[in-house]
Amino acid sequence: MKCLPLLVWCLVVSGAILVFAQDPVKLSPQYYKVLIDNDEVRVLEFHLKSGEKEPMHSHPRGFVYALSDAKLRISFPDGHTEEMLMKTGEARWREPVTHAAENIGNSEAHVIALELKKPRT
Repeated sequence: MKCLPLLVWCLVVSGAILVFAQDPVKLSPQYYKVLIDNDEVRVLEFHLKSGEKEPMHSHPRGFVYALSDAKLRISFPDGHTEEMLMKTGEARWREPVTHAAENIGNSEAHVIALELKKPRT
């Protein structure tokens, strides 16, 4: 019986990992369009109107490029949040991340995201 609490904890953690490691395209197809998908990269076009929220999801490393000004509230699995401002034409590198986003600005967020499929060598 001493192993039961450990077993329950492992099941909870593994369930949380599965929830947080979801593909944003499958989870929120209304916000994402796949532009390129091959063995090397996946390129996504992302639209999020003012006031809209997307659920928790994950991205591998890559970069994002803003096609419009955007003000987003980014939430992380541990509960902390950050506000992110992006200006049209701005590019940012992104390490692997699990997050949710809410558009708290006055305009639609429009972003291109390039996700690298191969690990660093």
